[in-house]
Amino acid sequence: MKTYPQSMLNLMRELGRMPGIGQKSAERIAHYILRLPHDEVMQLAVAKRNVKQNVSYCSICCNIGESDPCHICADHGRDKTKICVVEQPKDLIAIEKAGFYEGTYHVLFGHIDPLENVAPEDINIDKLVNRARENNIQKVIIATNPNMEGDVTAMYIHERLEPLGIKVTQLARGMPSGSYLEYANSAVIADAIHGRKLIQKD
Repeated sequence: MKTYPQSMLNLMRELGRMPGIGQKSAERIAHYILRLPHDEVMQLAVAKRNVKQNVSYCSICCNIGESDPCHICADHGRDKTKICVVEQPKDLIAIEKAGFYEGTYHVLFGHIDPLENVAPEDINIDKLVNRARENNIQKVIIATNPNMEGDVTAMYIHERLEPLGIKVTQLARGMPSGSYLEYANSAVIADAIHGRKLIQKD
């Protein structure tokens, strides 16, 4: 039985190891790479090499960057007494793009998920607690995702930080600006009602 050349098989095998890429996707990407001009393939190879050589994890907040500490932790204009806890670097970037947060961050790289055998010690919670204890942290904002795993993680972090006398808050939830009640699910509406606030005059 004929099959792909060994080089193609090797490429598909390596692609298939990536999260979210199954056998069919790996096969499709391998064919895409094969059709690319040589220069573009080399650019892809160089980009991958540069990521491994130049990008690392910040020793303070665990974010990714090309320096240690990362550019956020090294910024003297940031409020170093405040930490926003996120699950992934992409969540940090989303908050940064909003342009209103002036504190620092802590990246967990995951959430507690007993069904997937992810325990508290498998993510960066202990490092967060030690950082809070040793660096006069006064406020921690928990910005885990609004789902069951995110809520479990937030509750666990709160329990760990509460004895330290640190003010722990969680992102408010509810109806996003510009949305319509008729399109919102019951969980969103419930969060909106429970998190309601007084209407204030300008």
